[in-house]
Amino acid sequence: MTEKQPLLKVVDLQKHFGGLIAVDNVGMEVYPGEVVGLVGDNGAGKSTLIKMVSGVYQPDGGRIYLAGEEVHFATPMQARNQGIETIYQDLALCENLDASVNIFLGREPMRRRLGLFNTVDRGRMLAQSEIALDQLDIEIPNLMRPMRLMSGGQRQAVAIARAVYWNARLMIMDEPTAALAVAEQRKVLDLCRTLRDQNVPVIIISHNLLDIFAVADRIVVLRRGHKVTELITSETSMNEVVSYMTGSMAAVQ
Repeated sequence: MTEKQPLLKVVDLQKHFGGLIAVDNVGMEVYPGEVVGLVGDNGAGKSTLIKMVSGVYQPDGGRIYLAGEEVHFATPMQARNQGIETIYQDLALCENLDASVNIFLGREPMRRRLGLFNTVDRGRMLAQSEIALDQLDIEIPNLMRPMRLMSGGQRQAVAIARAVYWNARLMIMDEPTAALAVAEQRKVLDLCRTLRDQNVPVIIISHNLLDIFAVADRIVVLRRGHKVTELITSETSMNEVVSYMTGSMAAVQ
């Protein structure tokens, strides 16, 4: 029986900003069909780590492997072209445009009009957007409404649907529930579970340990740029995780 291969593997990643070591020889693996929680206090290195994985920053040392092949991303678009989708708190949505346009933004399907002109195929965009949202069990009554008129949870759902429609192989979510009401937080966590069920692995960063324990299969704890431990969620507790985050429990060597 062959051992399951990680979709993402990072080895000894390093990132320096002048004299500050933001990430120091961090390694982790993410397997298909799992949710990994990435936790730590402010300044622990969480965002810097995922920005190296997603092409925002280039590592000063270490290696990144995707499906067993070493990769180098000079830009976020190169990472997206390889199926790594990152959803930040600001979501990068155009608030004046509707859901279907946001899902296809920059990749709009075209059709010939009167045999002469290329125009954006709005009908196809709307139909495909409905399919993408249905696959994630997301219900938005009117996809033609501007994003600014939608709730925070609906905007988050559109951002996730966009990533999934364009064949995300790995989803990274940075504080996805930070600005949401309780009911919408639950919906986003349900989406994490849906992605896992569809074999799309998720890395979720959150200061809310309740969210992490609700969806994560494993938890990776960073502190001051170092990975201090990796825990099976079902075999640990919030108190233990907090102890590693604060340094009151020694790092696992």
